[in-house]
Amino acid sequence: MDSNLDLAALRVFLQVAELAHFSRAADELGLPKGRVSQVVRDLEAQLGTRLFQRTTRRVSLTSDGELLAERARGLLADATEIEALFQQDRQLTGRLRVDLPVRLAMGRVVPALPGFLAEHPGLQVEVSCTDRRVDLVEEGFDCVLRVGAVHDPMLVARPLGQVSLINVASPAYLAARGTPLVPQDLLAQAHELVHYSQTWTDRRSRFEWVDADGREHSLAAPARVSVNHTDAYEGAALAGMGIIQGPRVGLRAALAEGRLVRVLAGFEPAPMPVNLVMSQRRHTPRRVRVFMDWLATQLASYLDDDNPDPS
Repeated sequence: MDSNLDLAALRVFLQVAELAHFSRAADELGLPKGRVSQVVRDLEAQLGTRLFQRTTRRVSLTSDGELLAERARGLLADATEIEALFQQDRQLTGRLRVDLPVRLAMGRVVPALPGFLAEHPGLQVEVSCTDRRVDLVEEGFDCVLRVGAVHDPMLVARPLGQVSLINVASPAYLAARGTPLVPQDLLAQAHELVHYSQTWTDRRSRFEWVDADGREHSLAAPARVSVNHTDAYEGAALAGMGIIQGPRVGLRAALAEGRLVRVLAGFEPAPMPVNLVMSQRRHTPRRVRVFMDWLATQLASYLDDDNPDPS
C-alpha cells in the first residue's frame, strides 16, 4: 500500500469534517457525492482507522478523525502558503456562500456586487439574505455578516463597525397617542411597541436605552404585534402599530420622506457591533479573504456615516 498521504484527499476529508456533511462537502468541492465518499473510505483504509461516525442525520469526527483534522489543517495551510508565493496573480475561481442581514445586503452589498464579479469573473457567489442567526458551519457558509455580539468560541469575528439604533413611529400613531418625551411616558400615555425577535420563544416586549453615563435601562411596555423580520418591523411602524427601535441606517429613507418620525432622542439602546464571522480554522481560502476585504470596504463608509443625528 502506498504510504504517502494525498493532499487532495486531505482537502476532501477536511471539507467533510468542517461541514459535517458529505453532500454539502461535495457541492463545495464540485465533486459527485459518491466520489467524496470513496475518497474518505480510501483514506480510512490507508490509515487503518475510522475517521467519521455516520448516522442518517449527522456526520461527526471520531477521536482519530479529530487528530487527523488537526494535523491536516497544518499540512494544507503550509502547502497553500507555498503555492501562494507563486500564484498571487492567478485568477480567483470557485464558489462563495455568504449570509447577510437583509437591510445591509439590499442597501449596500448587492448593488455593488456586479463590480466585484466583473473583477473576478471566475467566482460564483451565493448570497443568503436573512435576519435569523444561521449556523455557519452546519449550513456551509464561508462567512456571514452579523449585527450583534458574537459569543461562539468556535467562530472568528472581524469587526467592521457598528450601527446606531433610534426610536421611531408614524406621524399618525403619534397624532393618536401623543409624543413621548421620556420613557415613563410610554406607560403614562398608553403607548405600544412593536416587538421584534428572531425566535418566537422570546415574548418579552421592552423599551431599552443607555443613559449619559453608559448605564443600560429597560422598561416593560405592551406590544400587540410581534415580528421576526426587519421589513415587517418597519412596516408595522409605518402602519401605525407602535414604536420601534431600529437601525438608523435602515430607516433613513422613511425618516427623510416623513413617513416615520424620530421620538425619545437621547433614550436609545447601545449601538450594535457589525462583524464578519467565519469558522475558526487555520487556513482561509484566498477567494474568501478577498471577498471579506471587499465586503469590509463596501461597508466602511456605510457604517461610518451611521452616526446619531444631533437633534
